[in-house]
Amino acid sequence: MIDKNRKNYSKQEIEKATLQYFRGDGLATDVWMKKYCLKDEKNYYELTPDDMHRRIAKELARIELKYKNPLSEEQIYETLKNFERIIPQGSPMSGIGNDFQVVSLGNCFVIGNNADSYGGIMKIDQQQAQLMKRRGGVGHDLSHIRPKGSPVKNSAITSTGVVPFMERFSNTTKEVAQDGRRGALMLSVSIKHPDSEAFIDAKMTSGKITGANVSVRITDEFMNAVVSGTPYVQQYPINSITPKYTKTIDAQKLWKKIIYNAWKSAEPGILFWDKIIGESIPSSYGEEWTEASTNPCGELPLPPYDSCRLLAINLYGYVINPFTKNANFDMELFKKDAQIAMRYMDDIIDLEVEKIDAILEKIELDPENIEFKEVEKELWKKIREKALQGRRTGLGVTAEGDMLAALGLIYGTDEATDFSEEVHKQLKLNAYRSSVIMARERGAFPIFSALREANNPFILRIKEEDPQLYTDMYGYGRRNIALLTIAPTGTASLMTQTTSGIEPVFLPAYMRRRKINPQEKDVRIDFVDDEGIAWMEYPVFHHKFETWLTMNGYDINVIKTMKKDQLDEIIKKSPYYKATSNDVDWVKKVKMQGRIQSHIDHSISTTINIPNEATEELVAKIYETGWSSGCKGITVYRDGSRSGVLVGIDDKKEMKFQENHAPKRPKRLKGEIIRFQNNLEKWIAVVGMKDGKPYELFTGKLVNGLSNIPVTVKECEVVKNIIETEEFDENGKPIKVRKKRYDIEYIDGDGIKQTHTGLSHAFNPEFWNYAKFISAVLRHGMPMIYVYELIESLNFTEDHINTWKNGVVRVIKRYIKDGEKTKGSCPECGGTEFIFAEGCIRCSKCTWGKCG
Repeated sequence: MIDKNRKNYSKQEIEKATLQYFRGDGLATDVWMKKYCLKDEKNYYELTPDDMHRRIAKELARIELKYKNPLSEEQIYETLKNFERIIPQGSPMSGIGNDFQVVSLGNCFVIGNNADSYGGIMKIDQQQAQLMKRRGGVGHDLSHIRPKGSPVKNSAITSTGVVPFMERFSNTTKEVAQDGRRGALMLSVSIKHPDSEAFIDAKMTSGKITGANVSVRITDEFMNAVVSGTPYVQQYPINSITPKYTKTIDAQKLWKKIIYNAWKSAEPGILFWDKIIGESIPSSYGEEWTEASTNPCGELPLPPYDSCRLLAINLYGYVINPFTKNANFDMELFKKDAQIAMRYMDDIIDLEVEKIDAILEKIELDPENIEFKEVEKELWKKIREKALQGRRTGLGVTAEGDMLAALGLIYGTDEATDFSEEVHKQLKLNAYRSSVIMARERGAFPIFSALREANNPFILRIKEEDPQLYTDMYGYGRRNIALLTIAPTGTASLMTQTTSGIEPVFLPAYMRRRKINPQEKDVRIDFVDDEGIAWMEYPVFHHKFETWLTMNGYDINVIKTMKKDQLDEIIKKSPYYKATSNDVDWVKKVKMQGRIQSHIDHSISTTINIPNEATEELVAKIYETGWSSGCKGITVYRDGSRSGVLVGIDDKKEMKFQENHAPKRPKRLKGEIIRFQNNLEKWIAVVGMKDGKPYELFTGKLVNGLSNIPVTVKECEVVKNIIETEEFDENGKPIKVRKKRYDIEYIDGDGIKQTHTGLSHAFNPEFWNYAKFISAVLRHGMPMIYVYELIESLNFTEDHINTWKNGVVRVIKRYIKDGEKTKGSCPECGGTEFIFAEGCIRCSKCTWGKCG
């Protein structure tokens, strides 16, 4: 239990210490502080990630003492420290030893009840919300919902089909907060379902279903129909011998639609469902263990009410003498750590059961009516039972790309793929060996049966590769029903400062842009954009590319001042040259995934990155290669289908200044009055509109006469008047001065026109100056998405200024169209693109988001 009287730290202390811990990496520092530092609603209790690793080691050691041959706290800490070898991911990292929050340690859940009724569907909706509020990512399949137009015995007469429920589940995701992140959701449907085409098209409408990832469960029968050009029969129910409804379609036509949509928007993802079920060890145990859908990123196919926790091994940490001629991989240490990491995974299941018991206790103590708590209570009991019956784990890796580069291997080459496959084979064999040892010491998972698994292809490969391991497993059993996965290690890889999962490096060097303040002198201007803003570009290096530079005698500070062509020549000498996500031969990468998949009993989350000019035919080839190569799923991302923040050095565009005169302001403008509250203060924004777009903005605290504006007033006119006043010159002589004055006119609740004069005098002068600044960029036609970015980039220290910034950002977001994209760094996965939808900003990669 945590001592709540323990020492706490200020944010400033933590930021300073953690920035030093991460060697000046501000992004890693920010992610750790926001997501993983131990805290309650007021205080922070860890100074650096080293404290977190001590916390996790203490809890794992406590569980180890329950069993034979326990590892000590110090032994465990040595494997965790500095993120160098073994890394609990996400929920385990934040939740182990954390009694301040009643949350699950599970990263991934799948739910479902096969009900084709409003009651059953609404129950799934509630279960989704209950899991998300405990920090879980959720997946469920919609193939059980009857297709559109089917008869129903209620006032609707016919079914609405799958798509409206996609929107419902998506909206639920957006409604559930998770401490600065939003829940993640995967929705899937079988290609055999008659509504699958509507499902595939649903996200093509901008702003629709923005709270979910979508994937199609593709069958071998469908793919064979595509290849042969023969018709394909859809039906409902999809697995029925005597379906109520059938529909014959052109398989090639539907396949082309899937390809086009993936080319256009990176969705839907593809799940090769027969491969998933055919290779599944859990499905050997009957229908209740047969996979129904996957988690949001697709790497964990699960049956309903099963869950999984994630842990990754940092492959770069096993490279001795990296980036030198003497570089080699410490395979013996890796094998040892694979067995140790598997023990941690099993320990975490015990810790998860403790967490679920705490959740159930909280539900019992909650004063809410018992009938309202029943769904949540039943849900967690099912999850607890499933966790103990199967003891499923999600052991994986990160830093594959950096490992290969550090060994002098070029990602995507046959030599590199051969080495990667051997690493994953050893991970598999040693993880399974560890699970067998634990079965002997701790007991096998309760439903283990060697006979049920006897013909499973994955188990048979282990039998061929390591006969003794197979014999021991047959005799002692196994502690865990399924063990391995490869997840997208977003925030984990930010803190290991490595490439993510099995992905290659995105870019060894990329350009960041910095706006140049007009007052800055003697600053290099690299280009001027269409709005007349001057920018300087500077290179930022991938962490391990910096290591390569240092190991090869380069002065990084000198390198960062080089011109593009000079830097290109240095990159050509590195093992990252022609080995980036856009350089790697895409078909070869898919084949690499298929080879690694043969050693992973769950699945792999990976993205095939292709350039903007790539054709739909290439996307089709990638998907078809994935199917034939033994992949369980494929996601394709075409550069530019969703814009990003990083600018490739080769992609810099010359931007020339274009003179842009603001349209003259008419005396009167239609205006909108927006009220909001920040830090318990009432605020107002008056937005002048021209040609249907914001033209000017006045904003500040709702004080003085402005507070008399009725809350029902939403519209007004903003009137510009020229006022002559008498002032005195330096000699004391009176002079006439013409000044602008902005008034607002509105109709009150009694239908009487009211005027409030002198907005410039009503608002705090500092806010007024900022309002003039924002109005200037609006009048010159800067797109609202860039206005948003501009305001978000402003840095202030005074609390009341921060309040102003938060308020005006909320106002600006109201005028950004759904589907517009902006730059940033996702605190959840490190993704570099955000999308606006329905007043919320969301990561395009992992569905993190915030609203309001």
